[in-house]
Amino acid sequence: MMSAVESVFPQLEALLPHVQKPIQYVGGELNSTVKDWDECDVRWALMYPDAYEVGLPNQGVMILYEVLNEREGVLAERTYSVWPDLEALMREHHVPQFTVDAHRPVSAFDVFGLSFSTELGYTNMLTALDLAGIPLNAADRTVDHPIVLAGGHAAFNPEPIAEFIDCAVIGDGEQAVLQITEIIRAWKAEGRTGGREELLLRLAKTGGVYVPGFYDVEYLPDGRIARTVPNRSGVPWRVSKHTVMDLDEWPYPKQPLVPLAETVHERMSVEIFRGCTRGCRFCQAGMITRPVRERSITGIGEMVEKGLKATGFEEVGLLSLSSADHSEIADVAKGLADRYEEEKIGLSLPSTRVDAFNVDLANELTRNGRRSGLTFAPEGGSERLRKVINKMVSEEDLIRTVSTAYGNGWRQVKLYFMCGLPTETDEDVLQIGDMAVKVIAEGRKVSGQNDIRCTVSIGGFVPKPHTPFQWAPQLSVEETDERLLKLRDKIRADKKYGRSIGFRYHDGKPGIVEGLLSRGDRRVGAVIRAVYEDGGRFDGWREHFSYDRWMASAEKTLPEFGLDVDWYTTRERTYEEVLPWDHLDSGLDKDWLWEDWQDALDETEVEDCRWTPCFDCGVCPQLDLDIQIGPTGKKLLPLSVAQPAAQGK
Repeated sequence: MMSAVESVFPQLEALLPHVQKPIQYVGGELNSTVKDWDECDVRWALMYPDAYEVGLPNQGVMILYEVLNEREGVLAERTYSVWPDLEALMREHHVPQFTVDAHRPVSAFDVFGLSFSTELGYTNMLTALDLAGIPLNAADRTVDHPIVLAGGHAAFNPEPIAEFIDCAVIGDGEQAVLQITEIIRAWKAEGRTGGREELLLRLAKTGGVYVPGFYDVEYLPDGRIARTVPNRSGVPWRVSKHTVMDLDEWPYPKQPLVPLAETVHERMSVEIFRGCTRGCRFCQAGMITRPVRERSITGIGEMVEKGLKATGFEEVGLLSLSSADHSEIADVAKGLADRYEEEKIGLSLPSTRVDAFNVDLANELTRNGRRSGLTFAPEGGSERLRKVINKMVSEEDLIRTVSTAYGNGWRQVKLYFMCGLPTETDEDVLQIGDMAVKVIAEGRKVSGQNDIRCTVSIGGFVPKPHTPFQWAPQLSVEETDERLLKLRDKIRADKKYGRSIGFRYHDGKPGIVEGLLSRGDRRVGAVIRAVYEDGGRFDGWREHFSYDRWMASAEKTLPEFGLDVDWYTTRERTYEEVLPWDHLDSGLDKDWLWEDWQDALDETEVEDCRWTPCFDCGVCPQLDLDIQIGPTGKKLLPLSVAQPAAQGK
């Protein structure tokens, strides 16, 4: 057994001169951890199934890496997707999928945990399994193969990858990975009794780990699902999500990783709260992460202080789904800007709600230097459509906000919208152009400058599980592209403002593939495998994505079940239909989601339940709690206060 876990770096090193960006494979980042293999009895390989530059900054993996490595007798290492150039060489020279920390083969670990924030990482998972020498089908694995575990937002519907994974965890991972570790540790200490099946059964019986192999799916003659039923005793009918209630107890990452190669985010990030109750109907993240749990202002301050010391970064990102909604965001921003004024540490909020943004907050965020662009997401082009999606932002709000920004020295604003939302018409989308024109006109007026820019960025809407839009039909590729071209032509034709408006959009193709995967069931696994076998990799990257490959693979595999891509994407679901993820409990009541879908069709808005009476979405009673609302009333004091010289002040 000893020889099996030696580093593969000597074989790998010989290949690195022949690939692009070899530095991403060498490891040794600041704050990375390499533990003694033999001192540990439970070993995790954690993967963000994308390239290093996207995967390394991922907070989820970074947090679990640290939570696990802090434990006695447990080690965690990281692995990322290798680019096709290295993949070809690894196959040729028989180098297996390796971790970047100690270059150990992934197949030697107890658990191979993958975090999916998007479904477009599924083919990369198959590549990694194959390179690791782990059978693609869970049913073909033996007691000596790692347990393949999926997590992340896409794991809330793991059915399309059910045949490839051993289990899935939905919700927050911090406590879940420790619970799983203890179960594995006990099973190994007993001499791995009952083999792989026994271990999976113990995990399933916790009620918080979903093992697809322990459930059978029965279908109706028309292809819809009749029911999903457990095929073992002691396995729950519904699997529940994990929720970390007190974020201050989990101040991770304490030692954020500092990448060697360039990555997509060159900053230290602190999650200031988790969850969102704004109730945007398209937003899966907001729905599945309820309830809102805020990190205290003092907890944030400590994390920023430790993280900056540990990394040397010069920018701090205050992360959450809607960071300006933190009940103490003004004090957090002011406190941090005061504290780090001398060191010129910049602050950033990744996305800001139009109605939560104000000039005071803006000035605190840019006090220490950088005044880059601001991003706002009205999502829908018309007032009517914003009611449908429950994004309660009026055009007046938006104009007032950008007016504030341009008037205070910003030159660039980015607006994010979606195309293909339920009930959308051409007119709704064309109004995006009108909005951009008003923004530019206002910017020129308040700033007295003509170099004002507004970038309109448009993504295709994809209906997601566990949202009120999970029943909605998706817009076809042709209709999406047609609508976006009309908008593009309208913007270009505007002689006065057109040149100041940047227009970026995705065509409808990636959205249809994502839609197939997000609302797919087990039969879609055959499509994923066919795409992988045909060379599909890095589907989230425009230059690697092939719509034709996905459609050809679907045409090859789905007719066997009497289905096609449209059945999964552009078809509207009814109330009676059993959805592939109904046995996975996100805490949300299905009837509440359905009522919200009906409200959407009636263009009825719903308030944020943090500040109004409860709407019975179902989350809180299950967790036996009330929504947590700040503020704590504390202020973030500058760190210099503790010094003796400062005491007399």
